[in-house]
Parts: sequence; structure tokens; C-alpha cells
Amino acid sequence: MGLIIYLNGQYVPEEQAVVSVFDHGLLYGDGIFEGIRAYYNHVFKLEEHLVRLYESARSLGLNIPISKAEMEEVVLETCRRNNLKDAYIRLVVTRGRGDLGLDPRNCPTPTIFCIAASIQLYPDELYERGMELVTVPTRRNLTEASNPQIKSLNYLNNIFAKMEASLMGAPEGLLLNQEGYVAEATGDNIFIIKNGVLITPPPFAGILVGVTRNTIMQIAREKGMPVEEKLFTRHAIYTADECFLTGTAAEAIPVVKLDGREIGSGRPGEMTWELIRAFRELTKVDGPLIFKD
Repeated sequence: MGLIIYLNGQYVPEEQAVVSVFDHGLLYGDGIFEGIRAYYNHVFKLEEHLVRLYESARSLGLNIPISKAEMEEVVLETCRRNNLKDAYIRLVVTRGRGDLGLDPRNCPTPTIFCIAASIQLYPDELYERGMELVTVPTRRNLTEASNPQIKSLNYLNNIFAKMEASLMGAPEGLLLNQEGYVAEATGDNIFIIKNGVLITPPPFAGILVGVTRNTIMQIAREKGMPVEEKLFTRHAIYTADECFLTGTAAEAIPVVKLDGREIGSGRPGEMTWELIRAFRELTKVDGPLIFKD
């Protein structure tokens, strides 16, 4: 049995969930999205995801025709219709149907759809032994061009980097910004730990400010761990004590090698695992309930 998809005010079988070939989300990548997780009957950090969705829309000049409260119910009801208490949710808003020109003024009505399904980005053993990164040739988008803080449908920058990492035999790639500072991975934020301090690139380095990133930083502060957002180069990763990535799909995953160089002991670090365990505990209680009974 297929999935039930929310599409423009209706819940329809996936085979009926179709958009126009004139939709500017398809033609030009003109739209935004959020990847959201549900755990243990809770939609994790839903409010934070919706805030970012609506901020991305405002930055694009895209008017979402329903309120955040209504959008929250869309997400919850999509999970209910698919009888899912644990899920990966993809919420998408496009500019909508227009013509073959670029002008968004010719797209009067945005397209909204929501998918709730399952996802496993990396195998379990990769979390246990840690993953390897490689630095890819593609640089992160300029903030003055296509700002990475907008979670847009135009994902070619990330896709190019993912292709390059795969061609080099690595599961994930590291993107630098135009100045050569560390930005992020193809779909995740990056953290290092050095002398007990948790360090991550600041938003102006050219990153998407991740919901999981912010959650990990909050957990670290609550544990009394110093947290710094500052620019750093690959040298800081090569010489770090520990390293890990964060993202909605990946959650938090240890990194043990970059460009063939072992990081720290070459094994997932204790402080990393302390943060991962605390994050996993938080997923059991945070967020609105899907099923109230």
C-alpha cells in the first residue's frame, strides 16, 4: 500500500500526488523545503523547522498561503494518515505553476506538499566506527549569490559535492567556502572538539543553520561544555580531538578521518558520544504529539 501525501489542501494517494510541469519548483528550483523527523510519536523540533521554513519563504519573497499553525497540523495529519509514529517528513513549498519565463509574479499560487515516510541515511555500523570525509573541489555557495541559509530546492551545490565525494570513495564530502574556511558537509553541519571546547562554523561562513546543530549546541551548554562559533580551516579538523556531523536525517554521526588523516584517536570520541546519547534521549520527549491517545 502506497503513501498518503498532502498536496494543496488534500490528502491523496502517492500516485495522484502530481504537480504541473510548469511548476517553477520543477523548472527552476524556485521553492523551499524542510526535512523533519518524528520519533516516539513526537515530531521533533517542529516549531523550529517551521520558523526556518517561513523565514526562507520571506527571504525568497514567497508568500505561504497558510499559517504556521495550519502547517503544523498538515505535518501531524500526514503522519496520522500514514500511521507513522517514527518518520522522516519532507515539507515542500514551491513558487507554483507559472509560465516558461523566470518572473515569479506569473506564479499566483504556491504549491504545498508534505510526505511522511522512513529514511536511514547511513548504516548503524558507521555510527559505531565513525565515518571518513574528503574535501571536495566544489565550494559552498556565496552568501551574496544563493544564500545557504535559505533551504531552497536548488540543491545543485550540494549535489555536485556529493557526487565528488562518491567519486573519491567517501560517504560524505566537506565543503569549504570561497575564502578556504570550513563551511559544512553536503547535507550536514560539522563540529570539532578541541581541549574540551565544542567548535562549529558561524552562519556567515556559508552554512545552513541546522536545527540539529542548534540542539547539539544547546545540549553542550547545558552540560557545561564551552561552545564557540568561529572560522577555522581544515588544519583545525586534522588536529582536533574529535569531530562529528549533525543533520536531521543523519542526527549526529562521528567523523574519524578527513582526507586520509586520522582525527584524534581514529575512533569516535567520548564527548561526541555523550552528546549523541543526550540528543537521542531528547528525541523521546520533544515536539507535538502525532497521536493523542
